[in-house]
Amino acid sequence: MVKEIDPHTTSRAYAFDMWMKAPMPMVTLFKTLDVTRLLRKSRRSGLKFNMLMCYCIGRAASSVREFYALPVDGKLMAYDRLAVNTIVQNREGEVSSCDVPFTDDLQRFNADYLRLTAQVAASCENHDQTDSMVIGTSALAHYEIDGAVGMYSGIFNNPFMIWGKYRQHLWRKLLVVSFQFHHVQMDGAHAATFLDRLQKEINKI
Repeated sequence: MVKEIDPHTTSRAYAFDMWMKAPMPMVTLFKTLDVTRLLRKSRRSGLKFNMLMCYCIGRAASSVREFYALPVDGKLMAYDRLAVNTIVQNREGEVSSCDVPFTDDLQRFNADYLRLTAQVAASCENHDQTDSMVIGTSALAHYEIDGAVGMYSGIFNNPFMIWGKYRQHLWRKLLVVSFQFHHVQMDGAHAATFLDRLQKEINKI
């Protein structure tokens, strides 16, 4: 469910007044994650690495309350559920967007991920979870990049993560990620907390 809330009754009141009408309200943080355990889990279980990343992102975000509110069309909207978006190459060789509802149940999340991404790839139609606060992701898995900053269109204010190909460092596998967020939704400390929790979720997988 999604509903409008009065930002001045929330902890985001000051941020809403300061940043809602800012021409560029987005902030981007970069972090290097150790994904050694995630890759090991993927290879041993046959689960897709990208799915596992999306699952860990959902797990980390679900424990940060700021993810459950988002500025939309000049209003602050409250959500009671999250989804993680992934970009899918469709049967025409182009890209489509797929929102996967988040659940703590890894098997269920994996089943939804496989079903919905296959559906989007075949139909070439986006799958949107309009009743969820969606965390966008884009994986450039075949390319070594040092970082990326997402485009701010003024239409979508959703948090967004980008990563490329992981790198080998001694016995570890490292992955640089960028995390872009709207300053009304959260502050840098909230975003940094999320990224720290993401690393912990990866370590626990």
